Amino acid sequence: MSDSTLSQGEIGRNHRNQRERRGENDRPSTIEPYDFRRPDRIAKEQLRSIHLLHETFARAVASSLSAFLRSYVFVNLASVEQLSFAEFVKSLPSPSCMVSLGLRPYEGNAVLELGHSLVFPIFEMLLGGTGKNSANIHREITEIEKSILDSVFRVILQELKSAWQAVTFMDFIIESHETEPQLLQMLAPNEAVVAVGLEMQIGENRGVMNIGIPSIIVKMLRQKFDQQWTVRKGQSTDSEHARIFKLLKPACLQADVRLTGPTVRLDDLLRIDVGDVLTFDHSTAKELKLQLNGKTKFLGHVVANGGKREFQIGAESRSAE
Repeated sequence: MSDSTLSQGEIGRNHRNQRERRGENDRPSTIEPYDFRRPDRIAKEQLRSIHLLHETFARAVASSLSAFLRSYVFVNLASVEQLSFAEFVKSLPSPSCMVSLGLRPYEGNAVLELGHSLVFPIFEMLLGGTGKNSANIHREITEIEKSILDSVFRVILQELKSAWQAVTFMDFIIESHETEPQLLQMLAPNEAVVAVGLEMQIGENRGVMNIGIPSIIVKMLRQKFDQQWTVRKGQSTDSEHARIFKLLKPACLQADVRLTGPTVRLDDLLRIDVGDVLTFDHSTAKELKLQLNGKTKFLGHVVANGGKREFQIGAESRSAE
């Protein structure tokens, strides 16, 4: 076979033929544009910690608002995501019921928005009504209504402060009320916020509460989030054990010693008469069951102590039912 040299055109045709044989499957299915103005994303571990933190907040605020409003309140964490401040503002309805929050001792402001489908039923409940006839009102709240609503916001912010204490001390202070999202000028439009959405039900009324926290604050607390996540994953300390034991000490358990035997049909039981003998079929040497809150935990015997009867737990008589 004689040696041959390929020309540049033949080399190009060979490359094109190889690409055609590979087919279209090797090409990316979708191409997503990247916005270089988009701020850096916070770590997934921090988002996970924020999610757990606000799940705790949701349970706590539901309990506190139920007692405060004397009505059924259910709160569910719907979403935790990072958005630009412009995207977050566009997601809020107009008019809105919002408060700007100072984050002491840190610099910066957060936003808390409460849906109108909840605000006006809350007003009615606080003023002695049932809250059933005001869910469809859509208007800006008045100055008097803002003052009334401050008491509800204080309950919410107290629970939010308690939830964040798992990571750091952060006091949420109401600095101003707003009704139009477009008037919020706390951050530049391309700055990032962590948007927390919570679904709420108060009585028969459903709505949404939104919280926006500047991502720069969360990034500043990255080390504290990491410490909190490490403690959560690792073993508890002696002080944590002591704290949990202190909380459990006042708990009460119902203890019952059961003498179990054969079962009897109801019609047989109704025919029992004076002089009949019932056989329990339970030997005096047979161990009895000790039940705690309805579950068998130990086996043992009834013993006499002076004029009283007591239950003695066997040395190796634990029963797992």
